[in-house]
Amino acid sequence: MSDAILEVRHLSKSFGSNEVLRDIDFDVRQGDVTSIIGASGSGKSTLLRCINLLETPTSGDVLFHGESVVNGGVNPNKYRAKVGMVFQSFNLFENMNVLKNCMVGQMKVLKRSSVEARENAMKYLERVGMGPYINAKPRQISGGMKQRVAIARALAMDPEILLFDEPTSALDPEMVGEVLAVMRSLAEEGMTMLVVTHEMSFARDVSANVVFMKDGVIWEQGAPERMFKTPEKQETRDFLARIIQA
Repeated sequence: MSDAILEVRHLSKSFGSNEVLRDIDFDVRQGDVTSIIGASGSGKSTLLRCINLLETPTSGDVLFHGESVVNGGVNPNKYRAKVGMVFQSFNLFENMNVLKNCMVGQMKVLKRSSVEARENAMKYLERVGMGPYINAKPRQISGGMKQRVAIARALAMDPEILLFDEPTSALDPEMVGEVLAVMRSLAEEGMTMLVVTHEMSFARDVSANVVFMKDGVIWEQGAPERMFKTPEKQETRDFLARIIQA
């Protein structure tokens, strides 16, 4: 029996005549960090949006614990509680303070009481170092803080896997480290994560599996040591040389 928590099978996605993803096939195993790397426009974010049912795949399948989630048989909101997503643009509710941002999903989707939701939200806000800022509105805190709140919000839903869509790309350089530190500690605690990232040191040092995408196709995937030291494909070598040199 596979220990994959998430299986992507022959997934393709087109917008009109534009084929953005083609025959994507990979697994995410329980407790692993899988990093997806590749140039902008290679389909990485669309792939995450298909996995999270924010986009409907044109063909292929996504299996969560061996069961298809794209055939309409699952409740998308309940599924997204289990397969949480952290966006590059934070997606916080601007009219709610930090604490309420981390409570509202629990109450609406998981039907938790306000007392239970608050207690759980506080646990994760403290966990990411945002406990002192629970009454602040998103406009009052930095980008790095917003992203840590977004991570706490996703964790408060008790997900089995977290999807990260370039979580540091909208941040100033000095704020990148604080978000990556939270992600590294989650990895050490065994959180299953699928991460679209341009942070090659994170992909190399933290991942169990690295997937390289180009032009909507997976060109190569494997353990980070091999992918970064001896990639098989010239396209992978070219990309890594370009981005690491930059």
